[in-house]
Amino acid sequence: MAHVEEYVEVNVPVRTAYNQWTQFESFPAFMEGVDRVEQRGDTLTHWVTKVNGVEREFDARITEQVPDRRVAWTTVDGDTRQAGLVTFEAVDATTTQVSLHMNWIPDGLAENAADKLGLVKRRVSGDLKRFKVFIESRGAETGAWRGEV
Repeated sequence: MAHVEEYVEVNVPVRTAYNQWTQFESFPAFMEGVDRVEQRGDTLTHWVTKVNGVEREFDARITEQVPDRRVAWTTVDGDTRQAGLVTFEAVDATTTQVSLHMNWIPDGLAENAADKLGLVKRRVSGDLKRFKVFIESRGAETGAWRGEV
């Protein structure tokens, strides 16, 4: 099993960062290789990704969601096996640390090589940096889901 942990500080309050993160259908705007995310219920999302020409589809279930604190998920069906957690911690009233922890099982030689070369870690780091630009440039979230799982 492979693992990555990355974080970024965003210049918005915790509530704004968390609210934006719950807008899964906006992920393609800042996540490289994510073509589409469909919200299929309060806890189920469907993902379509394309990385290095390889398209994958999978479903992920939110296993824990605590407003302004954390969102955890695990894949439940499809081509990808992963689980993760994103947390939100106030640095001060206008700055939030967003931390992402993800475990996955690489599939095949290419994914194992990408993991060993640190490519996945760099992609996650880039996605978080693009999230920072996305939310800071907007100044407000595109929506929110404040439910608890």
